[in-house]
Amino acid sequence: MLKQKVIIVESPSKSKTIGSYVGNDVLVLSSKGHVRDLATSGKDGLGIDVDNGFEPSYVVISQKRTFVKELIAKSKGKDVLIATDPDREGEAIGWHLAQLLNLDVNEPNRIVFREITKPAILEALDHPRPIDQNLVNSQEARRMLDRIIGFKLSKLLQSKIKSKSAGRVQSVALKLIVDLEKEIEAFIPETYYEIEARFKDFKADYKIPKNKRLSKEKADQIVKESTNPFVVKEVTVKESKRQAKPPFITSTLQQDASQNLSMSASRTMMVAQALYEGKEINGDIVGLITYMRTDSTRLAEPFIKDAQAYIKDTFGKSYLGSYKTTKKENTQDAHEAIRPTRVDLTPESIKDDLSKDEYKLYKRIYERAIASLMAPAIFEVTKVTFDAHGHAYLLDGIRNIFLGHLQLFDDQKTKDRLLMPIEKGQTFDAKEVISIEKVTTPPTRFNEASLIKSLESLGIGRPSTYAQIIQTIKSRDYVVVDEKRFKPTKQGVLTSEQLDLFFNDIINANYTSSMEKDLDTIAEGNMDGIKLVRDFYKSFIPMVDTANQGMKKIEPKMTDELCPMCGKPLVIRQSKYGEFTACSGFPKCRYIKKDVIETPKES
Repeated sequence: MLKQKVIIVESPSKSKTIGSYVGNDVLVLSSKGHVRDLATSGKDGLGIDVDNGFEPSYVVISQKRTFVKELIAKSKGKDVLIATDPDREGEAIGWHLAQLLNLDVNEPNRIVFREITKPAILEALDHPRPIDQNLVNSQEARRMLDRIIGFKLSKLLQSKIKSKSAGRVQSVALKLIVDLEKEIEAFIPETYYEIEARFKDFKADYKIPKNKRLSKEKADQIVKESTNPFVVKEVTVKESKRQAKPPFITSTLQQDASQNLSMSASRTMMVAQALYEGKEINGDIVGLITYMRTDSTRLAEPFIKDAQAYIKDTFGKSYLGSYKTTKKENTQDAHEAIRPTRVDLTPESIKDDLSKDEYKLYKRIYERAIASLMAPAIFEVTKVTFDAHGHAYLLDGIRNIFLGHLQLFDDQKTKDRLLMPIEKGQTFDAKEVISIEKVTTPPTRFNEASLIKSLESLGIGRPSTYAQIIQTIKSRDYVVVDEKRFKPTKQGVLTSEQLDLFFNDIINANYTSSMEKDLDTIAEGNMDGIKLVRDFYKSFIPMVDTANQGMKKIEPKMTDELCPMCGKPLVIRQSKYGEFTACSGFPKCRYIKKDVIETPKES
């Protein structure tokens, strides 16, 4: 007699979707995310035996104990298949489940799919595999590194400067924000000039030599010398092609949603998760997009064929483009790009089945994926060069002559700038030539989109971590959001400066990027994860000891008041709500002068 089959996924909503595909004889359960984590026992509460081979010690997450017992009971004696998410984190969750359920990790009890559709699920069921121990080792090394850095640095900062936490990646993101703020504060504006010749029907700009700025004196001289007539020296007309952007990956989706939909990174991922896990469409639950944590622009062949047929039928053969994908450095390429699972499910056709945010995000995903396979847009670009007594002035125009992919997805909205017919040798009289005063501006603070773009370009973090990084530095009160841009708080600046002073060798973009590459190398089976952790620990602990000795402790500010309860001096302390006055005899005396607690204004 065949054993009943059990499939374990991560989220309850996903289990509901998959359950509708596999029938009533298959039990689909959810782990509700992670089930085990490093213990907080042992030396320094790391959950790692640093004296004996750096063996990690795992415990069931306290809130999950009853739930895990139920999961074990429901799976007992059944044929279990683990279907956690198709990434490093999901593989590790699968390994922990296998340990708890006494599964043989060398047996084919792991299935992987990158979209939640019936064909994808049935295909995965036909091709189970063993758990990928290399991926597990990589996640384990990452978790151990994050525990060591997080626990050690957070304890240090809490005791010395009252900061809440530090982390391997979050502290580098904070450093980027703080360093940029210092650059802004140090910025000295410069005045410079541009020159414009104004004619009856157009304006032409003086051609300033590259990497030069005009002073007022020089600008005034050029204006004085630029007298009529202006002679057309050259007219060039060229075609320019604008290629379609590749389909979304996690970082570009978050950037696009921030810029065009005013969605935060965390909100974007929440909405994308719902689209991935499935929505009810015409009575069936359908996963609408592929897995949303990816750094690859690759597309599957079946989707390419379906999309090309759709483009040909909808727009015509001339709108067909060619499929191109590139693999950048630091790209894991484990998954496809983010795309719709079915070309026939157009945004408009399912609009009524989606929430407002789901529809808007799905529309961006759908249209960008299809447009990535469309022909380039073609523009006619005209450039006119005038000469005014030895001074060159430029006029340009642009005209779209073939929409190509812009027919479906135009996020730049380029407007035609049409020129009157102009020929070489013609002369024009300017109504006036003026100099325009300009002032250089400081760098712009990061917003969510530009911070994610910077983290990605530096190789810091992974697709699954960008939203959490931003959420952490906000929740720790290290930054405030001012006009949708990140400004570091005094505590954020202090935290970054102290980490920079004592831990600059590891809290920097280059080191963090190098560590990500090492974790990828472990995932490929070409590096020992435990050795990486051990070597890091041996170099890191002396830094912590030095910081313990050298980092100055911020003492509470003394006041001239005495505690009405015990008579000891009152001091001004810091909390996440601001400064407050309390007894210096804490924790024995817990008096707080309630009427002077400061509550920060909402940003």
